[in-house]
Amino acid sequence: MEVLLKQRILLLDGAMGTMLQANGLKPGECPEWFGVNNPEVLGEIHYRYIEAGADIIQTNTFGANRFKLMEYGLEDKVYEINSEAVRIAKEKAQGKALVAASIGPTGKLLKPIGDVSFDDLYAAFKEQIVACARAGADLISIETMTDIGEMRAALIAAKYNTDIPVIAHMTFEKDGRTMMGTDPVTALIILEALQPLAIGANCSGGALQLLPVIEEMNRYSSVFLSVEPNAGLPALVDGKTVFPDTPEEMAEYALLLRDAGANIIGGCCGTTPEHIKAIAEVLKGLSPLPREKKRIFAFASRSRHVIIGPPYPLAFIGERINPTARKKLAQDIKEGHMAMVVEEAKKQVESGAPMLDVNMGVPGIDEKEAMKKAVIAIQAVVDVPLSLDSTHPEAIEEGLKNFVGRALINSTTGEEKNLAKILPLAKKYGAAVLGLCLDENGIPPTAEERVKIGHKIYNEARKYGLRDEDIYLDSLVKTASAEQREVMETIKGLTLIKEELGVGTVLGVSNVSHGLPSREVLNSTFLAMALAAGLDLPIMNPFDSRMMDVVRAAAVLLNRDADCKEFISFYKGSRAEASREVAAIRHPLCRECNIPDLVARMAKGEAEKGAKEGKTSLPAEEKEGSLIKIRNAVLEGNVEGIIPLLEEALEKEKVEPLTIINNALIPGIEKAGELYDRKEYFLPQLMRAADAMKTAFSYLKPMLAEESDAQRGVVVLATVEGDIHDIGKNIVGVMLENYGFKVIDLGKDVKAKDIVDAAQREKADIVGLSALMTTTMPRMKEVIEEVKKRGLSCRVMVGGAVLTQEYADSIGADGYSEDARSAVLLAQQLMQRAGFSTVN
Repeated sequence: MEVLLKQRILLLDGAMGTMLQANGLKPGECPEWFGVNNPEVLGEIHYRYIEAGADIIQTNTFGANRFKLMEYGLEDKVYEINSEAVRIAKEKAQGKALVAASIGPTGKLLKPIGDVSFDDLYAAFKEQIVACARAGADLISIETMTDIGEMRAALIAAKYNTDIPVIAHMTFEKDGRTMMGTDPVTALIILEALQPLAIGANCSGGALQLLPVIEEMNRYSSVFLSVEPNAGLPALVDGKTVFPDTPEEMAEYALLLRDAGANIIGGCCGTTPEHIKAIAEVLKGLSPLPREKKRIFAFASRSRHVIIGPPYPLAFIGERINPTARKKLAQDIKEGHMAMVVEEAKKQVESGAPMLDVNMGVPGIDEKEAMKKAVIAIQAVVDVPLSLDSTHPEAIEEGLKNFVGRALINSTTGEEKNLAKILPLAKKYGAAVLGLCLDENGIPPTAEERVKIGHKIYNEARKYGLRDEDIYLDSLVKTASAEQREVMETIKGLTLIKEELGVGTVLGVSNVSHGLPSREVLNSTFLAMALAAGLDLPIMNPFDSRMMDVVRAAAVLLNRDADCKEFISFYKGSRAEASREVAAIRHPLCRECNIPDLVARMAKGEAEKGAKEGKTSLPAEEKEGSLIKIRNAVLEGNVEGIIPLLEEALEKEKVEPLTIINNALIPGIEKAGELYDRKEYFLPQLMRAADAMKTAFSYLKPMLAEESDAQRGVVVLATVEGDIHDIGKNIVGVMLENYGFKVIDLGKDVKAKDIVDAAQREKADIVGLSALMTTTMPRMKEVIEEVKKRGLSCRVMVGGAVLTQEYADSIGADGYSEDARSAVLLAQQLMQRAGFSTVN
């Protein structure tokens, strides 16, 4: 198939749901089960797409995973539905088209944001994908994924349990990121390491919205690119769903997508055989753009990536999450606590570390479980790539499962037994591997001997299917106090690795100074020498000012700090101010990295305001400090650590509960909301902040006066009749609860009468309605009309992917929100208009 993709553009088919609805599928009915029960209808749809020119038709299995089928009571029919859908498609294809098994999202969110684990998702996708493969699917098409974590689980399940090609499609919002905050390049780095046939995007707002996504991916990658845009954004006209982009317009867009680098082009929602025919005609005879070989040495977390090597900024790995010779940290890990681990992670990132090493090597513990807890806890508070450091493959694998991104495995050696355990894990989970240039005989004395072992590691890694960009080597630092003659062999080895293999290089720099005085002098000097020799990733202490000085200076001298911007920002003016400015440059996704300082400035402003108004300020700096810590905990989403902070403030400093709410919790959650609005926080960080807020408020609630409970708004939420999509509605519910609203969630596919009955019974202030399908949008109007008919005073707000402000106005809704954050703001505004205030 790769040969074919180099020769011409391949065409995917168009929408399945649109065609099924036109052929009898009722709102709220399971599309996959409908196809099994109406094989002639499904077969005819496949036939029409083949006749239109589709090279690949996709099976009617988009929602045929265990979690989605459970919504219809069909979870025990996963194998039957998927097998039959593939059979019907194969029967109609008859060799004229390839059959791709369509794999869609489960509707679940990964922990700690949601309630499922990597293993849960992996098992569900494995069950579905294996059924499709056994039935004869030619390839797998993973579609409409909004969370890169869920995509990883699906793609790993496909690659590890079948040998058929896989296409991986993410769905991007109008701001160019997925719902969970992943940008196209970050998605590309994570997914390309898992080596699918093609990577790309589908659904979203249409071809013009996806065009820059494909262009961006094409700039960074040589992998085949695939795209399936909607026929524009849908609208409801005279009670019918209308997609605005005509077949002729989609054909014009297809040419633009081809010029942007797409190798596979099809259609998503609203596209029909007529659209595919028009695209086929305009692309006929055109060859794809040649794919140039591009190697990206890079790592990524959910919404941030770090690219290694020129011309990108110098990177390093923060070394502080390591219990070796650190009794307090070791004890914390041994007791199952992650407070110090999290604190070390936060402080290192605030100090500029773009990556973090995570080592849970405490004797006598379950290191596998400790690694899992650490990775989840760290991801909850910082968003940077991780290096997973362990000698136990089980601990490494647990870390890789739970890290949403592309990690570095630290480490393996040239010993056969070690390579055989670690290299398969790197291949399976799309990680890079760090090879230490030593074997069963120890560390060779000369650079040449170490590099020889490096060649062995490299060759073995390639045999296991790893790419050059998945391989990093460590020429090993000798201690100057004991083996002074061999210190420079490390630098020589580093140079030879770059010359002979061209792979990434890593060094634990501070090993050079053990046993000597003024270690920071030796460390920083050795770091400068190593960087000049081509070192890519030093493992170092970001709190060592000399080391950080070397990194900043070397970036200038090696032309890795464009126009010396970072250097100038840091060294002009006071160090305190410069530290914040450099954080904004180093971490463009989180320009207020120094969150404790941010909260301190907020507290100072409020204290000055209180003094001007003649209010009694908190009697001691300690009280202000406790409020800062609580605000900090909300901003960082520190769910586990916020209760002890509340206890300290209440018992030790005697701070009133209402003071904590007004001066700590509310400012904290509002600042998190502001950062989200500015795209410096994304949905995972916002939801964690909201969870911390909710945890704190639930703890303080019994201590508050009774009237405070009456001030809370009551919201009845529901997905309207005929619509079974509820992930967006569920997120809105969580956010509203965490901002202090009482939420009654009626679920999905709820009749108008039942929604209004609940609103009347619960004395609701607000009714929130969700719809993801244009065919179910009219049900919203029915609810609004029934509310008015009964004379209820509640306000109705609406939302959903297919909705617009114009439609909300046309049906008489009191407000429209496009995401969870705007839903909270809207609910607060509606309460204020009604003369109420909310307790956050």
